[in-house]
Amino acid sequence: MELKLHYDRDISHDAYLFHEGKNYQAYNMLGAHKFKKKGMKDAVSFTVWAPAAKEVFLIGAFNDWNETSIPLQKFEETGIWQVIVEEVSQYDEYKYRIITANDEVRIKSDPFAFHAEERPKSASKYFDISGYKWKDKNWDKEKSKIPVYNSPINIYEANILSWRKNEDGSQYSYRKFADEIVPYLNKMGYTHLELMPLMEHPFDGSWGYQITGFYAPTSRYGTPHDLMYLVDACHNNGIGVILDWVPVHFAKDDHGLARFDGSYLFESLNKISAENAAWGTLNFDYSKGEVRSFLISNALYWHEFYHIDGLRVDAVAYMLYYGFGYDSGELKENTQSVEFLKELNTAIFERFPNTLMIAEESTAWPNVTAPIEDGGLGFNFKWNMGWMHDILDYMEEDPINRKFKHDQLRFSFTYNHAENYMLPLSHDEVVHGKKSLLDKMPGNYNDKFASLRLLLGYMIAHPGKKLTFMGGEFGQFIEWNEWKELDWFLLDYDKHKEMQTYVSELNKFYKANSELFELDSEAKGLNWIEHDNANESILIFERLNKDGDKIICAFNFTPIERVNYPIGVDEAGIYRTLMSSDRVRYGGNTIRVKTYRTLEEEYHGRKYGLRVSIPPLSAIFLKFSK
Repeated sequence: MELKLHYDRDISHDAYLFHEGKNYQAYNMLGAHKFKKKGMKDAVSFTVWAPAAKEVFLIGAFNDWNETSIPLQKFEETGIWQVIVEEVSQYDEYKYRIITANDEVRIKSDPFAFHAEERPKSASKYFDISGYKWKDKNWDKEKSKIPVYNSPINIYEANILSWRKNEDGSQYSYRKFADEIVPYLNKMGYTHLELMPLMEHPFDGSWGYQITGFYAPTSRYGTPHDLMYLVDACHNNGIGVILDWVPVHFAKDDHGLARFDGSYLFESLNKISAENAAWGTLNFDYSKGEVRSFLISNALYWHEFYHIDGLRVDAVAYMLYYGFGYDSGELKENTQSVEFLKELNTAIFERFPNTLMIAEESTAWPNVTAPIEDGGLGFNFKWNMGWMHDILDYMEEDPINRKFKHDQLRFSFTYNHAENYMLPLSHDEVVHGKKSLLDKMPGNYNDKFASLRLLLGYMIAHPGKKLTFMGGEFGQFIEWNEWKELDWFLLDYDKHKEMQTYVSELNKFYKANSELFELDSEAKGLNWIEHDNANESILIFERLNKDGDKIICAFNFTPIERVNYPIGVDEAGIYRTLMSSDRVRYGGNTIRVKTYRTLEEEYHGRKYGLRVSIPPLSAIFLKFSK
C-alpha cells in the first residue's frame, strides 16, 4: 500500500502556549487526531513533542511497522514533530521511533494517546474519542444546586481489578463493573465512587500509581467509550465519580515518558530532583512550561471528555517539598510545585466550578483548601490524615487503656476548621500488614464487629466528608489483595450481612440529615456536650444545620454499658433515638431503640437533662421530637 503523507497542519499559536505552560487543551494539538481536508481519506495527524530528537518516525499497523517509511517533520522553533497519514483505522496500533542526538533509538508510546494496547503490550492505539452519546445532561444542573461544602459527600473507594472477578477469574470490564457497582452503590447509600488510578499503567501491582499513559484509560477493562459508559451510568443514578490522579511522578518503563527523546524532557536534569526513591519512579519537572501544559491539560481532559466530578490528587506532600519521604534532612519547599498547584486549581475551577479537587496531603502545610487569593493552594478538600492515624490508633487500643488516649480521640476537633477536610479510611490502611478495618479492632469476634460499627458511626458524625475503601462495608476480614476479588462469600454469614445492612442504613441516615454535613467546615456546626470523660471513654456532641436543628451524637468506646448516662440539652420534651449501632438488625443487642423525656435537671451547663443508656462499644444518635 502506498502511504500518503502530508505536513500542512498549522500549530504555531498552540505550540507557543504549550511552551509557555498556558496551553490547557494540549491534547487537541498533540497526539493522534482525525484530520479533515478535502481529498484526504481517513487522515490522522500524529504530533509529538521531542525537541532533542535528531529524527522521529511513526511506526504502526498502517505501515507494517516499517522503521523509516513515515518520517515526521520538525517545526524547528517548537521542538514539535508532525505528520498526517491517510487511511488510518480506529484501533490501529502505533509508536514513535525516536533517534536521539546520540544516535540512540527509543521506541515510545504516544504521551497524548487516548487508547493503548492491553498490558503487557505497550503500543498506543489511534482512537477517535468523539461519538459517545452521553445521557447525563441534567447531572451538572442538579449537582450545582448545593455548594459542595454544604452537601453530603460519602465516597466509596474502589479498585476495578479486585472488586469482583468473573467466574473464570478474569477481570471485569468497565461495562460489567458499571452494571453491578451502580445498583450496589445505590443500595449502600454512597454519594460518590472514587476509582483508583485508571490511566494506563503496565504493572497491576502498582495499583495504577506508576503511569505510562496519562491520557489513555487503561485498556484492561475496555475502550474509552466503555469508561464513559461507567461514568454515565453513575450520573444517571445520582452518583458522582472521582478519579485518583497522579501528577507527581511517572513510571520508568522504556515505552513511557522517561528520557523520552534522549534528553530529560518531562523529568528534571537534576538527578536528585528527578528520582523518586520512594516508588522507583521519576518526578515531573514543574519548572517547564510544557510539563505544566501537559498536566493541567490532563486534569481538564478527564473532566471534559469523561465528565468526571473531581480528582483526588495523589501525594501532594511529595510535590510541596523536595525529597519528601526519603530525605531525612530539613524539608525544603518546592516553590515551582506550589505555583503549579495554584495554576492547576485556578484552571480547573474556572472551567468546572462545581468539581472536587481533593488533596492527599499528609503534612501540616497551611491553607491547602484556602482560596489562592488568600494565600492558599486552592483545593476545596484535603484528606485529614491526622484524624485517620489518631482514630485508628485509638480503636486498635484495648478498651481498658483507651482512657489514657482520650486526648488523641478529641485532638482532631482542635484543628477541624483549619481546612475543609475529608475523613479517609482508604486502601492504604488495609494493606502491607496493617490488617483490615475489622481485624484491627481488638477483642472477641462480636467485639470486633461492634467496634467497627462504632468507628463508622463516629466517622459519620465527625465533621468532614467521608471516604471508605471497598470491603470495609461488610467487614472484610483479610487485608486487601489487589490480585483477588473481595471476599463476597462472607455475606453468607450473619455478622457480615448485618454489618452491610448497618453501613447501608448509616449512609442513608447521613444523607437524610443535613445536621451531619451542612456545616462541616464551620465551627457553628458542632457543640460539645461531653468531651473530658476519659475514665469512661465517652464522647458526646451535637451536630447542627443552618436552621439550628440538632442531632446528639453519643459514643461509648468501652465494652461496658453506660446506664442512665446524663446528657445536657437545651429544649424540654421528647428525644427519640434516630440510629443506634447496637441494634439487633446490625448484629448488636438492642431490640428496640428508646425514646427519652427530659428531666428538670441541669447537666453540662444546660437547663435540662436526659438519662440515656449507651450500649457497649456503640454510637447512638438522638434528636428532639416534641
